[in-house]
Amino acid sequence: MNMAMLVSILAVTVQAGTSLVFATIGEIYTERSGILNLGVEGMMLMGAVAAFAAAYHTGSVWLGVAAAMATGGVLALIHAFLTITLRTDQTVTGLALTIFGTGMTSFLGQRLGPAGKPLVGLIGPRFERLPLPGLSDIPFLGRALFRQDLLVYGMYLLVPLAWYYLYKTRPGLHLRAVGENPQTADAMGVSVSGIRYAYTVLGGMLVGLGGAHLSLAYTPGWTENLTGGRGWIVIALVIFATWDPLRAVVGAVLFGGVNAVQFRLQAAGTAIPPAFLGMMPYLFTILVLVVITWWEAFRKRVGAPAALGLPYAREEKG
Repeated sequence: MNMAMLVSILAVTVQAGTSLVFATIGEIYTERSGILNLGVEGMMLMGAVAAFAAAYHTGSVWLGVAAAMATGGVLALIHAFLTITLRTDQTVTGLALTIFGTGMTSFLGQRLGPAGKPLVGLIGPRFERLPLPGLSDIPFLGRALFRQDLLVYGMYLLVPLAWYYLYKTRPGLHLRAVGENPQTADAMGVSVSGIRYAYTVLGGMLVGLGGAHLSLAYTPGWTENLTGGRGWIVIALVIFATWDPLRAVVGAVLFGGVNAVQFRLQAAGTAIPPAFLGMMPYLFTILVLVVITWWEAFRKRVGAPAALGLPYAREEKG
């Protein structure tokens, strides 16, 4: 394998992993507050279709990004209202959100094009690659890491900022406290419901941003089920990352790397069936989930939020 191919694989790895990083960090913040959201797949799809439709009709990719984040935030707000205020089952509500998002994007994708025509096959604005002066000239890594689009560079900044905010600031401490022991956090004057609402919505906005990267940068355009199950990958990556933003990058890179390799193998005309190559990235996810299932003490050892998935009502504290 020559150097040019390695650079190409690494570049595709970063591109493929960017949407996963955005969505995974969003889900980490949501789950750190104690709210489980299994609606990531539906929210990513809604973000992707909203981003492409808005960008196509306005000619602005940034308005597309804004539409995706707003869509993700609204869906997350609905999830927050149902699970925090009405205290519905978080698992069921999240699954309903995925079913809703999948069906709604199929419907909208057929009607958001010009004159009510389908979005499929249309060419709209996209994020172009923007080499960073100086950094893009670094041998090997420069060509792979710093000749990307602006959303990738935003991901580079988001990861350390998300880690610092979570572990080194007082609001981050409040967030972790609410996820671990909401009764104690409430007794210390922290608004449990307020924290959970805020970070559920913030997480939804980042999930929507992940969808926007898919339809405006990685695979510009819209096709039905564009995410291809990436929302479920995100759920697994949150556990794989042990609810830590820095470790989320590792999981996203692994998924993106396998994705890039299988594309290269298909392009090289390998004898391995394309269907098998296409499922390779998801085999990694299944393997992670199997290991987690076998490891009975996993939840306690990796530091999952103790109150994750548990509703909280102030009048019930002891």
